[in-house]
Amino acid sequence: MAITQLSAFLENTPGTLYQVVDAITEAGVNIRALSVADTKDFGILRIIVSDIEKTKEALDDHTFINETPVVVVKMNDQAGSLKMILDIFKQAAVNIEYIYAFTGSVQKSAYVVFRVDDVEGAEKILEENGVRSLKDEDMREFLN
Repeated sequence: MAITQLSAFLENTPGTLYQVVDAITEAGVNIRALSVADTKDFGILRIIVSDIEKTKEALDDHTFINETPVVVVKMNDQAGSLKMILDIFKQAAVNIEYIYAFTGSVQKSAYVVFRVDDVEGAEKILEENGVRSLKDEDMREFLN
């Protein structure tokens, strides 16, 4: 059920991120969420996009692309929403490798992306606690 996140290693040089975003834009793909973690020599771009295949084609000449399943949860955009989800994961001993968040076009909604060691297990635990995780097909419905 997870969302597919694309990751790319980028040189940490001026204009590199622009070139990648330009290629995605020219392909007519909407970037839904974006995160960049950097080191001295390179960065890791993590993106969720409206069209995975078009993005991979657009970036074929620019960088190596990796697909990673991530858990995405819609939550209320209010204090305590993230804490509730983190508490569910804590109680179930789910290891979170990294997270990032973004807002959607629906008023008072936010989304959090979790990279966890067991995606299916994390989704099952969320479901058992009344929290629905999104899948690739949900991206249009929730983020338009």
